[in-house]
Amino acid sequence: MPTAPRTTAAHTPARPSLTERRKAETQLEIARTAAALFAERGPGVTADEIARTAGVALRTFYRYFRTKEDAVAPLLAVGVRQWIDDLAEATARPDAPPTRAALEQAARRALTPTDGPAEEALRWTRGLLRAMPGDPALRAVWHRVHHDSEEELQPVLARLTGADPLDVRLAAAAANTAMRVAVEEWAAGDARADGPHGPAELVARGMRALTAGLPGLDERPDGAGGGNAGPGNG
Repeated sequence: MPTAPRTTAAHTPARPSLTERRKAETQLEIARTAAALFAERGPGVTADEIARTAGVALRTFYRYFRTKEDAVAPLLAVGVRQWIDDLAEATARPDAPPTRAALEQAARRALTPTDGPAEEALRWTRGLLRAMPGDPALRAVWHRVHHDSEEELQPVLARLTGADPLDVRLAAAAANTAMRVAVEEWAAGDARADGPHGPAELVARGMRALTAGLPGLDERPDGAGGGNAGPGNG
């Protein structure tokens, strides 16, 4: 779900310039508008409608995005990558749980709405996913964002597990797939986002199933309390 990215104590990136911040804010505002329109009206939405509703000129829209479907990418990217930042932050603490438990806990937090904007973001996501069967380009954006997310997860898992590259890729693919499928399955039904059949419960079930046979995930991160620990459910 779309939330503001957090930074860890170990790595604080340089503050973007004012121009870069304004550009990012404009992109995200257009993305929110596009997501809301797709969720409400489906694939019939046009780039001109998105631009007009967002309060920007059509030429400004095309300065940022190639197509109307590309406009939702910044919002989706913030949502599906947020849990990676949370995972990195949680496993940097001295009391960090084993990686398997940390993955599930971070995924649960990412898909548990804690306020009105988070609930609204999940409603947008549900609407977007329901519009995708009629708009292959929109589905392509969804899968591209998840592919990028999976690649970003790999160095985090490599640091946490010390596993070989193949095992790291498998773990990243399993965790990312659990996130994607949980949201897609929830979006296809009518369950509440904060209920017993919400995306947080679905992702916990998927995470356990898909990572069950992967080695190295029951080790505690280096420097996080020392020693080994058994699997945890979060």
